[in-house]
Amino acid sequence: MFGLEPWQFMAAFGVTAFAGFVKGALGFAMPMIMISAFGSIMPAPVALAAMILPTLFTNIQQAVRDGRPAAVASAVKFRLHIAMVGIFICVSAGFAAVIPQWVMYALLGVPITLFALWQLSGRPLVLNLRHRRRAEGWSGVIGGLYGGISGIWGPPLIVYLLSVGTEKREQVRVQGVVFLIGAVVLTVAHLFSGLLNASTLPLSAVLCIPAFAGMMAGFALQDRLDVEQFRRWTLLLLVLTGLNLIRRAFDLWSL
Repeated sequence: MFGLEPWQFMAAFGVTAFAGFVKGALGFAMPMIMISAFGSIMPAPVALAAMILPTLFTNIQQAVRDGRPAAVASAVKFRLHIAMVGIFICVSAGFAAVIPQWVMYALLGVPITLFALWQLSGRPLVLNLRHRRRAEGWSGVIGGLYGGISGIWGPPLIVYLLSVGTEKREQVRVQGVVFLIGAVVLTVAHLFSGLLNASTLPLSAVLCIPAFAGMMAGFALQDRLDVEQFRRWTLLLLVLTGLNLIRRAFDLWSL
């Protein structure tokens, strides 16, 4: 079944549905959940290929949920962050073979975890609106620098959106727009690299089904969460994201 044992396929189907649900509810963490679980049940290249189309598809869902005009408006509003991410992914990509990935994972995971724990402690960090544009630019620079080396550029955006008190629906929409750009690049890159091929492409395409179902269920939960609940669950997931990055840093360092 798509080159997998039946139990592997069913496990992948369930993991993808759960990852879609989390993404629908909070707007992020789908690739982290999928690659962490897939890496335990299938070869790493297949695991990466399997998550590409569901990630692309759900980011389109997320970005245009409120309509294409709203997605375009969010892209324009946060154009500085998006531009900085794109520029500095290109700048840092050339250093991917030079800087140890465990260093980058640790440098990203530790501050993200500390930020989320600080926010959860009841001492929120709110940026002065006079410095908002500067903070938006720097969050894009940081995200781009990390993205080119580690393939992870989302957490700095989430930290920035939480810090400036972005409205719930807009936060999820902006995350979708920014993540969609990266997902398109990733898809095109691996169509050329051969990772998405006649063997892996059907598996990745079929997994869009549970991703869609999970995403719709997650949207329903997101609509029921009030602002404080949404913020709290986002911060908790951010803590888990940061701890996962620290774990990956430790794993790579110990090799």
